[in-house]
Amino acid sequence: MILTDSLVTFFLETRAHTENICEPLEIEDYVVQPIVDVSPPKWHLGHTTWFFEEFILKPHANDYRIFNDDFSFVFNSYYESVGKRVVRADRGNLSRPSVKKVYEYRSHVTKAMTALFEREQPKAVWELLEIGIHHEKQHQELLLTDIKYILGNNPLLPVYSDAFREHVPETQEAEWINMDKGVYEIGHASDAFCYDNELGRHKVYLNAFNIANKLVTNGEFMAFVLDGGYTRFDLWHAEGWDWVQKNGITAPLYWHNIDGEWHHYTLLGLQKVPLEAQVTHISYFEAFAFAQWKGSRLPTEFEWESAQAHFNWGSRWEWTESAYLPYPGYQKAAGALGEYNGKFMVNQKVLRGGSVATPIEHTRPTYRNFFQTDLRWQFTGFRLVQQ
Repeated sequence: MILTDSLVTFFLETRAHTENICEPLEIEDYVVQPIVDVSPPKWHLGHTTWFFEEFILKPHANDYRIFNDDFSFVFNSYYESVGKRVVRADRGNLSRPSVKKVYEYRSHVTKAMTALFEREQPKAVWELLEIGIHHEKQHQELLLTDIKYILGNNPLLPVYSDAFREHVPETQEAEWINMDKGVYEIGHASDAFCYDNELGRHKVYLNAFNIANKLVTNGEFMAFVLDGGYTRFDLWHAEGWDWVQKNGITAPLYWHNIDGEWHHYTLLGLQKVPLEAQVTHISYFEAFAFAQWKGSRLPTEFEWESAQAHFNWGSRWEWTESAYLPYPGYQKAAGALGEYNGKFMVNQKVLRGGSVATPIEHTRPTYRNFFQTDLRWQFTGFRLVQQ
């Protein structure tokens, strides 16, 4: 765990950064919810504040004054053991509380947290603070991707900010990294922060494999599109093909064919697709189909972790072929925080590596992200493996 004095600074920096992310927004942007997977920015601001209030201030600060009794109902996400909550799909209907009131809520809780940790606290409370900080960092990434979806579905395709760079070209020569067969250790091993789904360090046996040192690029994926990749049922899982047909999918999310030329929406607005940049906003279904088209496959999360020291990562969350399952000996934490990861270990794929939207100090080689196979509003990409 980070030293306690540094942890308070880390907390305050995190709270400030969340609000910096929202600074370019107009007031009307704070409430929009185009799809169920995207939460309004106002809700993220309130939910990350509720987390500290609910799990730290209410049980551990005897003199704490609850800001608003209704906010636990409004800003709870999925914690069944905490109580009732607004249905996820209805978060965009919350015209009240106002944005101004939510910022007042944030200030109220931040001040109370700062005062609490000026006094001596048990180790367990400091650990809760660290979890809460990283929880807010998760929501900082969601804030950016949700803002992009909100603005990217506005017919005007407005610019969010000219300071955010989504595309980081990889300049190294493409090559295959040869990994020997053998036994590899997987999982978190240090005293630094991690989530419970990274624990249970264990050994796995891997056959020899070759993994690409570069992510698949827009140019490579465009070749798949132009070759009719979205029209060939033989490249897709049956469920993936149904998804393509039902939703009329013909290209990655945010791609637009304008007068025969491919453009895509970015946080800088509409731009021509840069061929050399890593493809992004790809579902697992699309990554799998592309790999089939190339005569390759996706890495398992164990292959990815064993090889990650040999390539650059961190610009895209990378789909793996691994189902999101518990490691050997996994134990859910008692109480509400036990709902954080364990109950989602079904019908999802693991992603590794982090993305351009992932906050600093919030990714590591053992981090296990996870999403359903059809989702693509995050900065997701992939690399290939040959056996």
